[in-house]
Amino acid sequence: MIRLEQANPDTELNAAASVQGCLPKVVDLFAGAGGFSLGASNAGAQVVFAVEFDKFAAATYRKNLCGVGGTTLYTEDILKLDPGKLAKAHFTNGTECDLLLGGPPCQGFSTHRIRNAGVGDPRNALIYRYFDFISSLRPKAFLMENVPGLLWPRHSDYLEKFYELGASEGYTIFDPVTLDARDFGVPQRRKRVFILGVRERERVADFDWPPPPTHSETNDDPTKRWISCQDAFISAPFGDPNDLHMKHNDELIRAFKNTPANGGSRRDSGRTLPCHKGHDGHRDVYGRIDSRMPAPTMTTACINPSKGRFVHPTEDHGITVRQAARIQTFPDSFVFEGGLTAAGKQIGNAVPVEMAKALINHVIKVTTLGGPDMCRSSLQERRN
Repeated sequence: MIRLEQANPDTELNAAASVQGCLPKVVDLFAGAGGFSLGASNAGAQVVFAVEFDKFAAATYRKNLCGVGGTTLYTEDILKLDPGKLAKAHFTNGTECDLLLGGPPCQGFSTHRIRNAGVGDPRNALIYRYFDFISSLRPKAFLMENVPGLLWPRHSDYLEKFYELGASEGYTIFDPVTLDARDFGVPQRRKRVFILGVRERERVADFDWPPPPTHSETNDDPTKRWISCQDAFISAPFGDPNDLHMKHNDELIRAFKNTPANGGSRRDSGRTLPCHKGHDGHRDVYGRIDSRMPAPTMTTACINPSKGRFVHPTEDHGITVRQAARIQTFPDSFVFEGGLTAAGKQIGNAVPVEMAKALINHVIKVTTLGGPDMCRSSLQERRN
Protein backbone atom coordinates (compact mmCIF):
# COMPACT_ATOMS: atom_id res chain seq x y z
CA MET A 1 0.00 0.00 0.00
CA ILE A 2 1.24 3.51 -0.79
CA ARG A 3 1.56 5.66 2.30
CA LEU A 4 -0.87 8.50 1.76
CA GLU A 5 0.03 10.30 4.97
CA GLN A 6 3.45 11.34 6.19
CA ALA A 7 5.23 8.46 7.86
CA ASN A 8 6.41 8.87 11.43
CA PRO A 9 10.19 9.04 11.90
CA ASP A 10 11.90 5.89 13.04
CA THR A 11 10.48 5.50 16.54
CA GLU A 12 13.51 4.15 18.37
CA LEU A 13 15.99 6.56 16.81
CA ASN A 14 13.77 9.60 17.13
CA ALA A 15 12.74 8.91 20.73
CA ALA A 16 16.29 8.40 21.95
CA ALA A 17 17.66 11.35 20.02
CA SER A 18 14.89 13.68 21.14
CA VAL A 19 15.51 12.90 24.80
CA GLN A 20 19.24 13.47 24.52
CA GLY A 21 19.15 16.31 22.02
CA CYS A 22 21.23 14.81 19.24
CA LEU A 23 19.13 14.21 16.18
CA PRO A 24 21.45 13.72 13.20
CA LYS A 25 21.97 17.10 11.52
CA VAL A 26 21.33 17.20 7.78
CA VAL A 27 21.80 19.82 5.05
CA ASP A 28 20.01 19.53 1.69
CA LEU A 29 21.40 21.31 -1.41
CA PHE A 30 19.48 21.68 -4.67
CA ALA A 31 16.57 20.63 -2.48
CA GLY A 32 13.75 21.07 -4.99
CA ALA A 33 10.33 20.44 -3.51
CA GLY A 34 11.93 18.49 -0.67
CA GLY A 35 11.79 14.75 -1.36
CA PHE A 36 15.25 14.16 0.10
CA SER A 37 14.49 16.42 3.09
CA LEU A 38 11.17 14.76 3.86
CA GLY A 39 12.84 11.36 3.64
CA ALA A 40 15.51 12.55 6.08
CA SER A 41 12.89 13.87 8.48
CA ASN A 42 10.97 10.60 8.29
CA ALA A 43 14.23 8.77 9.02
CA GLY A 44 14.59 10.68 12.28
CA ALA A 45 17.02 13.42 11.22
CA GLN A 46 16.84 17.19 11.55
CA VAL A 47 17.24 19.19 8.34
CA VAL A 48 19.16 22.26 9.52
CA PHE A 49 19.05 24.19 6.28
CA ALA A 50 18.27 23.70 2.61
CA VAL A 51 19.08 25.57 -0.59
CA GLU A 52 16.70 25.88 -3.55
CA PHE A 53 16.74 28.61 -6.21
CA ASP A 54 13.65 27.79 -8.29
CA LYS A 55 10.87 30.02 -6.98
CA PHE A 56 8.05 27.49 -7.27
CA ALA A 57 10.04 24.60 -5.79
CA ALA A 58 11.19 26.92 -2.99
CA ALA A 59 7.59 27.94 -2.31
CA THR A 60 6.60 24.28 -2.08
CA TYR A 61 9.51 23.50 0.24
CA ARG A 62 8.71 26.46 2.48
CA LYS A 63 5.02 25.59 2.70
CA ASN A 64 5.58 21.96 3.65
CA LEU A 65 8.93 21.68 5.41
CA CYS A 66 10.13 24.90 6.99
CA GLY A 67 7.94 24.35 10.02
CA VAL A 68 9.52 20.92 10.60
CA GLY A 69 12.42 21.05 13.03
CA GLY A 70 13.19 24.70 12.35
CA THR A 71 14.64 24.21 8.86
CA THR A 72 16.05 27.38 7.27
CA LEU A 73 15.55 27.71 3.51
CA TYR A 74 17.94 29.75 1.37
CA THR A 75 16.50 30.75 -2.00
CA GLU A 76 19.54 32.54 -3.46
CA ASP A 77 21.58 31.24 -6.37
CA ILE A 78 23.85 28.63 -4.80
CA LEU A 79 26.82 30.15 -6.64
CA LYS A 80 26.31 33.37 -4.68
CA LEU A 81 26.05 31.77 -1.24
CA ASP A 82 29.11 31.56 1.00
CA PRO A 83 29.42 27.96 2.28
CA GLY A 84 31.84 29.04 5.00
CA LYS A 85 29.45 31.62 6.42
CA LEU A 86 26.59 29.14 6.40
CA ALA A 87 28.72 26.59 8.21
CA LYS A 88 29.56 29.13 10.93
CA ALA A 89 25.94 30.29 11.18
CA HIS A 90 24.46 26.83 11.67
CA PHE A 91 27.15 24.67 13.23
CA THR A 92 28.65 26.16 16.38
CA ASN A 93 29.56 25.01 19.89
CA GLY A 94 30.82 21.68 18.69
CA THR A 95 27.81 20.71 16.58
CA GLU A 96 28.56 19.11 13.23
CA CYS A 97 26.82 18.42 9.97
CA ASP A 98 26.20 14.69 9.98
CA LEU A 99 24.95 14.25 6.43
CA LEU A 100 24.96 16.46 3.34
CA LEU A 101 22.31 15.61 0.77
CA GLY A 102 21.69 16.93 -2.71
CA GLY A 103 20.96 16.31 -6.33
CA PRO A 104 22.75 18.88 -8.52
CA PRO A 105 20.77 19.72 -11.70
CA CYS A 106 21.02 16.79 -14.05
CA GLN A 107 19.85 18.12 -17.42
CA GLY A 108 23.35 18.11 -18.86
CA PHE A 109 23.85 14.50 -17.79
CA SER A 110 20.45 13.27 -18.96
CA THR A 111 20.70 14.47 -22.58
CA HIS A 112 20.90 11.38 -24.76
CA ARG A 113 20.80 9.99 -28.30
CA ILE A 114 23.03 12.84 -29.54
CA ARG A 115 26.76 12.25 -29.52
CA ASN A 116 28.49 14.35 -26.82
CA ALA A 117 25.25 16.20 -26.08
CA GLY A 118 25.31 17.84 -22.67
CA VAL A 119 29.09 17.62 -22.24
CA GLY A 120 29.54 21.39 -22.15
CA ASP A 121 26.36 22.15 -20.21
CA PRO A 122 27.36 24.66 -17.48
CA ARG A 123 24.94 23.02 -15.05
CA ASN A 124 27.22 19.99 -14.95
CA ALA A 125 29.80 22.01 -13.03
CA LEU A 126 27.35 22.40 -10.14
CA ILE A 127 28.55 19.05 -8.83
CA TYR A 128 31.77 20.92 -7.99
CA ARG A 129 29.76 23.58 -6.16
CA TYR A 130 28.28 20.74 -4.17
CA PHE A 131 31.82 19.88 -3.16
CA ASP A 132 32.49 23.46 -2.03
CA PHE A 133 29.86 22.83 0.64
CA ILE A 134 31.45 19.51 1.53
CA SER A 135 34.75 21.31 2.05
CA SER A 136 33.20 23.98 4.31
CA LEU A 137 30.67 21.90 6.24
CA ARG A 138 32.90 18.84 6.65
CA PRO A 139 29.91 16.51 6.97
CA LYS A 140 30.48 13.06 8.39
CA ALA A 141 29.00 11.76 5.15
CA PHE A 142 27.43 13.03 1.96
CA LEU A 143 24.91 11.42 -0.36
CA MET A 144 24.52 12.79 -3.88
CA GLU A 145 21.79 11.75 -6.33
CA ASN A 146 21.85 12.10 -10.10
CA VAL A 147 20.69 10.48 -13.33
CA PRO A 148 22.41 7.38 -14.74
CA GLY A 149 23.86 9.54 -17.52
CA LEU A 150 26.38 10.85 -15.01
CA LEU A 151 28.22 7.55 -15.46
CA TRP A 152 28.43 7.73 -19.25
CA PRO A 153 31.99 7.94 -20.63
CA ARG A 154 31.34 11.38 -22.12
CA HIS A 155 30.97 12.77 -18.57
CA SER A 156 33.89 10.89 -17.02
CA ASP A 157 35.95 14.06 -16.48
CA TYR A 158 33.36 15.47 -14.08
CA LEU A 159 33.20 12.29 -12.05
CA GLU A 160 36.98 11.79 -11.93
CA LYS A 161 37.53 15.33 -10.69
CA PHE A 162 34.83 14.87 -8.05
CA TYR A 163 36.58 11.78 -6.72
CA GLU A 164 39.93 13.58 -6.73
CA LEU A 165 38.44 16.41 -4.69
CA GLY A 166 36.99 13.90 -2.24
CA ALA A 167 40.32 12.17 -1.71
CA SER A 168 42.09 15.50 -1.20
CA GLU A 169 39.61 16.40 1.56
CA GLY A 170 39.97 13.07 3.35
CA TYR A 171 36.78 11.36 2.21
CA THR A 172 36.29 7.73 1.31
CA ILE A 173 33.95 7.77 -1.68
CA PHE A 174 32.22 4.54 -2.56
CA ASP A 175 31.74 3.49 -6.17
CA PRO A 176 28.62 5.02 -7.73
CA VAL A 177 25.59 2.74 -7.54
CA THR A 178 22.52 2.74 -9.75
CA LEU A 179 19.45 1.96 -7.67
CA ASP A 180 15.86 1.36 -8.71
CA ALA A 181 13.21 3.05 -6.56
CA ARG A 182 10.84 0.08 -6.81
CA ASP A 183 13.40 -1.96 -4.83
CA PHE A 184 12.90 0.39 -1.88
CA GLY A 185 9.14 0.54 -1.49
CA VAL A 186 8.33 3.07 -4.22
CA PRO A 187 5.56 2.12 -6.71
CA GLN A 188 7.67 3.26 -9.66
CA ARG A 189 10.43 2.06 -11.96
CA ARG A 190 13.02 4.78 -11.46
CA LYS A 191 16.77 4.31 -11.75
CA ARG A 192 19.09 6.92 -10.29
CA VAL A 193 22.78 7.08 -9.39
CA PHE A 194 23.81 7.63 -5.77
CA ILE A 195 27.31 8.54 -4.64
CA LEU A 196 28.17 8.17 -0.96
CA GLY A 197 31.23 9.67 0.67
CA VAL A 198 32.31 9.19 4.29
CA ARG A 199 34.95 11.05 6.26
CA GLU A 200 37.91 8.72 6.62
CA ARG A 201 37.96 8.99 10.38
CA GLU A 202 34.41 7.69 10.53
CA ARG A 203 33.94 3.93 10.82
CA VAL A 204 33.46 2.34 7.40
CA ALA A 205 35.10 -1.08 7.81
CA ASP A 206 31.82 -2.88 8.48
CA PHE A 207 29.70 -0.65 6.29
CA ASP A 208 27.82 -2.20 3.36
CA TRP A 209 26.79 0.14 0.57
CA PRO A 210 24.27 0.18 -0.95
CA PRO A 211 21.71 -1.20 1.49
CA PRO A 212 19.97 -4.43 0.50
CA PRO A 213 16.67 -4.00 -1.36
CA THR A 214 13.52 -4.11 0.73
CA HIS A 215 11.33 -5.13 -2.23
CA SER A 216 11.72 -7.36 -5.28
CA GLU A 217 9.77 -8.96 -8.12
CA THR A 218 9.06 -12.03 -6.00
CA ASN A 219 7.87 -12.15 -2.44
CA ASP A 220 10.97 -13.95 -1.20
CA ASP A 221 12.18 -13.45 2.36
CA PRO A 222 13.46 -10.96 3.44
CA THR A 223 12.06 -8.75 0.68
CA LYS A 224 8.49 -7.81 -0.02
CA ARG A 225 6.96 -7.82 -3.49
CA TRP A 226 7.26 -4.68 -5.58
CA ILE A 227 4.39 -2.29 -4.88
CA SER A 228 1.94 -1.63 -7.69
CA CYS A 229 0.83 1.93 -8.32
CA GLN A 230 -2.89 1.15 -8.00
CA ASP A 231 -3.33 3.10 -4.76
CA ALA A 232 -2.10 6.25 -6.47
CA PHE A 233 -5.42 6.34 -8.31
CA ILE A 234 -7.68 6.26 -5.26
CA SER A 235 -9.84 9.38 -5.14
CA ALA A 236 -7.99 12.40 -3.79
CA PRO A 237 -9.16 14.07 -0.56
CA PHE A 238 -11.97 16.58 -1.04
CA GLY A 239 -10.62 20.01 -1.90
CA ASP A 240 -7.09 18.81 -2.69
CA PRO A 241 -5.51 21.71 -4.65
CA ASN A 242 -3.29 19.23 -6.51
CA ASP A 243 -6.17 17.10 -7.77
CA LEU A 244 -5.88 18.53 -11.29
CA HIS A 245 -4.76 17.34 -14.69
CA MET A 246 -4.18 18.80 -18.15
CA LYS A 247 -7.20 19.88 -20.13
CA HIS A 248 -7.43 17.94 -23.39
CA ASN A 249 -9.19 18.76 -26.63
CA ASP A 250 -11.84 16.49 -28.10
CA GLU A 251 -9.38 14.88 -30.51
CA LEU A 252 -7.10 13.78 -27.67
CA ILE A 253 -9.99 12.51 -25.59
CA ARG A 254 -11.11 10.37 -28.53
CA ALA A 255 -7.54 9.07 -28.85
CA PHE A 256 -7.49 8.14 -25.16
CA LYS A 257 -10.79 6.28 -25.56
CA ASN A 258 -9.10 4.12 -28.21
CA THR A 259 -6.24 3.25 -25.86
CA PRO A 260 -6.72 -0.02 -23.91
CA ALA A 261 -6.99 0.10 -20.14
CA ASN A 262 -3.70 -0.40 -18.29
CA GLY A 263 -1.58 -0.20 -21.42
CA GLY A 264 -1.59 0.77 -25.06
CA SER A 265 0.57 3.35 -26.80
CA ARG A 266 0.47 6.03 -29.47
CA ARG A 267 -0.23 3.29 -32.03
CA ASP A 268 -3.46 2.36 -30.27
CA SER A 269 -4.48 5.99 -29.94
CA GLY A 270 -4.60 6.40 -33.71
CA ARG A 271 -2.89 9.76 -33.36
CA THR A 272 0.59 10.41 -34.76
CA LEU A 273 2.39 13.69 -34.23
CA PRO A 274 4.62 15.01 -37.03
CA CYS A 275 7.70 14.48 -34.86
CA HIS A 276 6.82 10.78 -34.51
CA LYS A 277 6.44 10.06 -38.22
CA GLY A 278 9.10 8.04 -39.98
CA HIS A 279 10.47 6.19 -36.95
CA ASP A 280 9.34 3.63 -34.43
CA GLY A 281 10.45 5.34 -31.21
CA HIS A 282 8.43 7.04 -28.48
CA ARG A 283 6.12 4.03 -28.21
CA ASP A 284 4.98 4.96 -24.72
CA VAL A 285 3.58 8.33 -25.80
CA TYR A 286 -0.17 8.49 -25.04
CA GLY A 287 0.03 5.11 -23.34
CA ARG A 288 -1.87 4.35 -20.15
CA ILE A 289 -0.11 3.55 -16.89
CA ASP A 290 -0.62 -0.08 -15.88
CA SER A 291 -1.87 0.16 -12.31
CA ARG A 292 -1.13 -3.52 -11.67
CA MET A 293 2.61 -2.88 -11.54
CA PRO A 294 5.07 -0.14 -10.56
CA ALA A 295 4.53 3.00 -12.63
CA PRO A 296 7.01 4.26 -15.23
CA THR A 297 9.50 6.94 -14.19
CA MET A 298 7.85 10.21 -13.23
CA THR A 299 9.71 12.79 -15.33
CA THR A 300 9.42 16.58 -15.19
CA ALA A 301 6.71 16.24 -17.87
CA CYS A 302 4.77 13.54 -16.03
CA ILE A 303 1.46 15.39 -16.27
CA ASN A 304 1.69 15.57 -20.09
CA PRO A 305 0.55 12.43 -21.97
CA SER A 306 2.43 13.55 -25.10
CA LYS A 307 5.71 13.06 -23.21
CA GLY A 308 5.35 9.44 -22.16
CA ARG A 309 3.11 6.80 -20.61
CA PHE A 310 1.22 9.25 -18.43
CA VAL A 311 -2.45 8.61 -19.23
CA HIS A 312 -4.69 7.49 -16.36
CA PRO A 313 -5.10 3.67 -16.27
CA THR A 314 -8.83 3.77 -17.07
CA GLU A 315 -9.98 7.38 -17.38
CA ASP A 316 -9.54 9.49 -20.51
CA HIS A 317 -7.06 12.11 -19.32
CA GLY A 318 -3.50 12.48 -18.12
CA ILE A 319 -2.62 11.71 -14.53
CA THR A 320 -3.17 14.37 -11.90
CA VAL A 321 -0.51 16.15 -9.90
CA ARG A 322 -1.65 14.26 -6.80
CA GLN A 323 -1.41 10.90 -8.55
CA ALA A 324 2.12 11.67 -9.74
CA ALA A 325 3.06 12.83 -6.24
CA ARG A 326 1.71 9.61 -4.72
CA ILE A 327 3.78 7.59 -7.18
CA GLN A 328 6.79 9.52 -5.82
CA THR A 329 5.53 8.61 -2.30
CA PHE A 330 4.73 12.15 -1.20
CA PRO A 331 1.89 12.19 1.36
CA ASP A 332 -1.45 13.72 0.44
CA SER A 333 -0.80 16.46 2.99
CA PHE A 334 2.12 17.69 0.85
CA VAL A 335 0.96 20.56 -1.39
CA PHE A 336 2.83 21.61 -4.53
CA GLU A 337 2.89 25.30 -5.44
CA GLY A 338 3.10 27.04 -8.81
CA GLY A 339 0.39 25.43 -10.92
CA LEU A 340 0.19 22.33 -13.05
CA THR A 341 3.41 22.53 -15.09
CA ALA A 342 5.56 23.74 -12.19
CA ALA A 343 4.20 21.01 -9.92
CA GLY A 344 4.94 18.32 -12.50
CA LYS A 345 8.50 19.58 -12.83
CA GLN A 346 9.00 19.50 -9.06
CA ILE A 347 7.63 15.99 -8.77
CA GLY A 348 9.75 14.69 -11.63
CA ASN A 349 12.91 16.19 -10.17
CA ALA A 350 12.33 14.86 -6.65
CA VAL A 351 13.98 11.96 -4.91
CA PRO A 352 11.13 9.57 -3.97
CA VAL A 353 10.41 10.08 -0.28
CA GLU A 354 10.37 6.40 0.70
CA MET A 355 13.59 5.71 -1.18
CA ALA A 356 15.26 8.69 0.48
CA LYS A 357 14.12 7.47 3.89
CA ALA A 358 15.47 3.95 3.28
CA LEU A 359 18.89 5.16 2.12
CA ILE A 360 19.28 7.78 4.84
CA ASN A 361 18.17 5.34 7.53
CA HIS A 362 20.91 2.99 6.38
CA VAL A 363 23.60 5.67 6.39
CA ILE A 364 22.56 7.06 9.78
CA LYS A 365 22.34 3.74 11.57
CA VAL A 366 25.36 1.98 10.12
CA THR A 367 28.02 4.68 9.94
CA THR A 368 27.67 6.10 13.47
CA LEU A 369 26.13 9.32 12.16
CA GLY A 370 23.46 9.01 14.81
CA GLY A 371 21.13 6.63 16.55
CA PRO A 372 20.62 5.63 20.18
CA ASP A 373 24.13 4.23 20.74
CA MET A 374 25.85 7.34 19.48
CA CYS A 375 23.51 9.58 21.46
CA ARG A 376 24.35 7.71 24.65
CA SER A 377 28.09 7.84 24.01
CA SER A 378 27.97 11.54 23.12
CA LEU A 379 26.02 12.31 26.27
CA GLN A 380 28.51 10.35 28.37
CA GLU A 381 31.42 12.28 26.83
CA ARG A 382 29.79 15.60 27.75
CA ARG A 383 29.25 14.44 31.32
CA ASN A 384 32.91 13.47 31.62
